[in-house]
Amino acid sequence: MLESILDKMADKILALDEASMTSLWKKYKDRMEIFDASKEWERSVIVFFIINAVRAKNQIFNERILKMQGQKKDAPSRPFKPGPDIKRVK
Repeated sequence: MLESILDKMADKILALDEASMTSLWKKYKDRMEIFDASKEWERSVIVFFIINAVRAKNQIFNERILKMQGQKKDAPSRPFKPGPDIKRVK
C-alpha cells in the first residue's frame, strides 16, 4: 500500500513542469531556513527536496541521453552501460 501511494505521488510530481517548480525553489529554500516547529515548515522542507529531486533526475536523464547519442555516433559497436556518476565527498 505504501509503495502504491509513493508511486502515485511520483507520477503526479513527474507530470509537473520543472521550470515552474524551479521558479519556486528560492521561496521554499528561504522558508525552510527559518525553522519553526510547524506543519508549514515541514511541508516547505519536503517541497524543497522534491524540487531538487526533479532537477537532479532531469540532469541525470539528460546526461545519459547525451552519452547514448554520443556513443551511437562514435562507437556503434560498443553498448551503453549505465553506471553511477557519483563522487564521494568527505
